[in-house]
Amino acid sequence: MPKTRINVSLDKDLADFAKVFAAENRTSVADIVTQYLLVLKRRVEGEYVERILGHPAFQKAMEDAQARLRNGTAEWHSYDEVFGD
Repeated sequence: MPKTRINVSLDKDLADFAKVFAAENRTSVADIVTQYLLVLKRRVEGEYVERILGHPAFQKAMEDAQARLRNGTAEWHSYDEVFGD
């Protein structure tokens, strides 16, 4: 499947963490995001979900984020709140 480029802005601390986590797990930040979105897409479509990245912290973070989205406890912020001066 052909790939397309998208830009995602992250808090510097989060971006730094993602880079270190990716390096420690011999993958890339793009692969982490791709795997997360692929798992999310498969769950939404009711398909079997295979754990692709086996790091327990990654799996737990995905499950926690999904739980907060489902139960309505996720905190939403505007772009300006997150990235504004």
